Amino acid sequence: MTGWADPGRYDSMTYRRTGRSGLDLPAISLGLWHNFGDDVPLERQRAILRRAFDLGITHIDLANNYGVPAGSAETNFGRHLREDFGPYRDELVISTKAGWDMWPGPYGQGGGGRKYVLASLDQSLRRMGLDYVDVFYSHRPDLTTPFEETMGALDTAVRSGRALYAGISNYSPEQTAQAAAILRDLGTPLLIHQPSYSMLDRWIEDGLLGTLEQEGAGCIVFSPLAQGLLTDRYLEGIPEGSRATHSRFLSADDITDELRGRLRALAAIAAERGQSLAQMALAWTLRDPRVTSALVGASSVRQLEDNVAALANLAFSDEELARIDEILPRGAGD
Repeated sequence: MTGWADPGRYDSMTYRRTGRSGLDLPAISLGLWHNFGDDVPLERQRAILRRAFDLGITHIDLANNYGVPAGSAETNFGRHLREDFGPYRDELVISTKAGWDMWPGPYGQGGGGRKYVLASLDQSLRRMGLDYVDVFYSHRPDLTTPFEETMGALDTAVRSGRALYAGISNYSPEQTAQAAAILRDLGTPLLIHQPSYSMLDRWIEDGLLGTLEQEGAGCIVFSPLAQGLLTDRYLEGIPEGSRATHSRFLSADDITDELRGRLRALAAIAAERGQSLAQMALAWTLRDPRVTSALVGASSVRQLEDNVAALANLAFSDEELARIDEILPRGAGD
């Protein structure tokens, strides 16, 4: 199928430059961490991907271990690429990562070793049916392997044409500076860092954003809604079947009465802004120009559309920011 995409898909999306590179990314990007494994119908996945593209979301973020079972998100995305996005490959920025356990034996247990990193990339390319990805990440720092080896593998990925850019994820400010220096010496600059960031998780403000600015690298944040906490879903309780009832990334024990009270106060500010709590939370992560993009997941087209609508109001007054900080002081989500 060709020619299905909305001709106006670039009219309303906001794009931001990634650090000092030449790459623009949409202010909201689509992550396939959840909802794209074999446990989700392919037609639902397809509808979300097509609508994302029609909304101007050009960046799709994956990792080798995404999906149930691990790797299935890349396999399923590869199918959607072949069936729907073949004519549009040059309009997409596709990323993947290596860092976590993937296959049996000593060479598939994750980390930053050269053999694992490059074998993982080759496996990802096969699953997606691609010759290259746009961004290839080291998914986590491996303190048992020299950074020179891990960054050397990223450099090889770029120089061999299997990736256009190199990125890192979950590295501390100090680790980021070290990785960036190694990559710079190799001639493959660090493009971007992917850390967690939300109103409940503000660690990147303690040095990482400054380091990235100094290095000329961009920042794309994951979990900007704190695994769904920063939505309307938990304001009055814990719904049956919600992520807090079954996910290892969000526990019902985390959702205290005190936290719900804070979230309700935040929702009131959002309503004054004409936004849902989720929309305000997304806009809040983008208030700093050093944040290139916010990654969102989506279990439905409606949820995706609601998230993208956050871009209609990205401006915050000093008073609004002060009220948010008063309701949710730094460290309140720790």
